[in-house]
Amino acid sequence: FNLNMAASETKCTYRFLGCSGLKVSNLCLGTMTFGKHRDGRPGQCDEATAHAIMDRFAELGGNYIDTADVYQYGVAEEYVGNWLSKQEREKFVIGTKVSQPVDPTRQDPNQLGLSRHHIMASIDKSLRRLRTDYVDLYQIHCWDDAVPLEE
Repeated sequence: FNLNMAASETKCTYRFLGCSGLKVSNLCLGTMTFGKHRDGRPGQCDEATAHAIMDRFAELGGNYIDTADVYQYGVAEEYVGNWLSKQEREKFVIGTKVSQPVDPTRQDPNQLGLSRHHIMASIDKSLRRLRTDYVDLYQIHCWDDAVPLEE
């Protein structure tokens, strides 16, 4: 993704997201590199750079942004939320994920997995960080053998 490329050089096309009727850009912007990584992983970007990347993505027609609560313990969602609060929310499809603990220092056996308890608590926190009332796609980040599929 070249931030210096002229907007006329490439544009996203749109496809349906499964059978949902929702149209998403053929490119999805992943946000795993947004925010400082706890282990000093190289390639991470600060908030200003993340905003520049999202600006350029939107300028080129991208509308589908993927994040997760666990990316830098919520920082990636905060960067997306701060940027999204300055945009027309309805123009973007936001997906986030659940299953991993966001705060590993907290001693809480229910802060991970796919129990209803964890999912409900996690979506509320994600919505606050994303500064929005809804997400368009809420995904399971990792399978949880402790929770039956019916749950």
